[in-house]
Amino acid sequence: MLEWFVPVIAGLFGLTIGSFLNVCTLRWPKEESVVSPGSRCPKCQEAIRWYDNIPVLSWIVLRGKCRRCSEAVSIQYPLVELATGLMWAGTFATHGTPGEAIRGATFLTILFGISISDARFYIIPDEFSIGGAVLGVALAFLPGGPGWVQAVIGGAVGFGVLWLVGVLGTRIIRKISPGRLEEAGVDQAMGGGDVKMMMMVGTFVGIWGVALTIFLGSVLALLVFGPISMVSKRLVPLGVFLAAAGGIAYQWGDVIITWYTTSVVGM
Repeated sequence: MLEWFVPVIAGLFGLTIGSFLNVCTLRWPKEESVVSPGSRCPKCQEAIRWYDNIPVLSWIVLRGKCRRCSEAVSIQYPLVELATGLMWAGTFATHGTPGEAIRGATFLTILFGISISDARFYIIPDEFSIGGAVLGVALAFLPGGPGWVQAVIGGAVGFGVLWLVGVLGTRIIRKISPGRLEEAGVDQAMGGGDVKMMMMVGTFVGIWGVALTIFLGSVLALLVFGPISMVSKRLVPLGVFLAAAGGIAYQWGDVIITWYTTSVVGM
């Protein structure tokens, strides 16, 4: 029974985390409190009762509308809740060690929050990056974790490498295409949020995970958003692609690195 019972309980807990994640991704980028005021309808300002705030279920029962004024409630809310719930259930189903399951589910949840915030506001809140890095070091003590030394080293490497990429990238762009950064409305090739995000990623996936995340994230951004950016002149929300790459590095990083070193490099 434990084979399905634990993932189900984790999934239900994940639904609740997803509900809170919705609040974080909407308020933290605007530097608003996630505690006060409580959840309210944006139109009529009616406080949402607890029975109208049950993850996924309440949205379905109310048909995606406010109970009082019938204002439409974005489908983002149940989708984020459901995705987070599945994320937690899946992580606990695939990891035999409870400590590693908690660490993995927490990491994927933070990455998910970062991708939503960066896609919508072009902001990666410090609560996700710096706060996530603190969590990464703390959770490294759990059974099956890498240990705090590895987590700290990974965080330092993640921060340092992306900071260096940003500095060199800024110099190259200014030399090759003067005024390009100013045209895009920025003064650096790499945002500080992305740099701090990679510090967080490093505390969870270590040095090799950092390298894989930066490589895969850059490739994904170039292939998916590169053409759009060239036409629309919009900034690339790199955090979205780094988040996706970080999830891949956590789940399959060892397999990918082993394949590369044996099949490609021939070690």
